[in-house]
Amino acid sequence: MNIPTMAQMAAKGETPDILFWVGCAGSFDERAQKITRDICKILQHVGINFAILGTEESCTGDPAKRAGNEFLFQMQAMTAIQVLDGYEIKKIVTGCPHCFNTIKNEYPNLGGNYEVIHHSQLIQQLIDEGKLKAEGGESFKGKKITFHDPCYLGRANGVYEAPRKALEILDAELVEMKRCKSNGLCCGAGGGQMFKEPEKGTKDINIERIDEALALQPNIVASSCPFCMTMLSDGVKNFNKEEEVKILDIAEITVRANGL
Repeated sequence: MNIPTMAQMAAKGETPDILFWVGCAGSFDERAQKITRDICKILQHVGINFAILGTEESCTGDPAKRAGNEFLFQMQAMTAIQVLDGYEIKKIVTGCPHCFNTIKNEYPNLGGNYEVIHHSQLIQQLIDEGKLKAEGGESFKGKKITFHDPCYLGRANGVYEAPRKALEILDAELVEMKRCKSNGLCCGAGGGQMFKEPEKGTKDINIERIDEALALQPNIVASSCPFCMTMLSDGVKNFNKEEEVKILDIAEITVRANGL
């Protein structure tokens, strides 16, 4: 895949319509890299002129802030803002709700003002414009799908309909878990918990969440966050159900349905 960096575009005197902020998970996590590639496939398919920062991209500072290190967060954020402003970036799409929330809601306090959208919102927009349709690819007919709301997309930013829009156009049965939308349950990775061992207790949160999902007997549990992807996948493995129940991102489902 030939994806230009901002530096390459700037060297030619060009500016992209949108910057794709890949994020740490999307860059380094093998599972999340597949989602990154699929987001790029969607952007290329509809002809959006986009670029990435490449090696100039650094962590937004979200894990540091959630874990209580405000000083480190501000250092990381200021570094990122300097790079973004240097390229005069106006619009950003992210593959991760954590990056989305941090750049959208916390960077303005430090002088970084951008229009930020999550990839599920972009997909919803493209479906509304008729640029993405669920045809020509894999059929989801007869499949039962449930959607897990990522905390930083749902409760933190009120984005509930966008990811569901991508599922509604499929010929599939959509089922909701009891705890969904504004009453959603965390996967257990937020607040920096992704990077540490859980505290003592009787049940891990991701096991509790997958328990709830499996009760619906779905073929697919959909999400739109790389942290949720890791936690939900581990939960499914815990029950030895990885053959029967697939954990897929909204972008992956869209790419499969459109045969990209």
